[in-house]
Amino acid sequence: VQLQASGGGLVHPGGSLRLSCAASGFILDEYTIGWFRQAPGKDRKGVSCIQRSDDNSFYADSVKGRFNISRDNAKNTVYLQMNSLKSEDTAVYYCALTRYHCTFYSTNYHRWGQETLVTVSS
Repeated sequence: VQLQASGGGLVHPGGSLRLSCAASGFILDEYTIGWFRQAPGKDRKGVSCIQRSDDNSFYADSVKGRFNISRDNAKNTVYLQMNSLKSEDTAVYYCALTRYHCTFYSTNYHRWGQETLVTVSS
């Protein structure tokens, strides 16, 4: 059973990246998936989540209108499309799963994927 985050990289301000959170060994659609990020010297914070029961999605205020979370059940993957990236989006990003409804409380998530680094710099 594994959760794997990928898709990070270096991008210029205003650019886009798409992060992927792929699952193996279980069906991702049965879970709420959250994306979190941790910038250097700062606490981990919730960015977005997509709910297990109805696919409702939620976003932190700092990314609303710029980020979009989605599922591809055929690929057992959740994506985070990040547009209009800013330097303050630079962080290590994680995906995680929970059986609860969407929340940005990281303690509610019981399985975490590997990190993927996003660097926004000119």
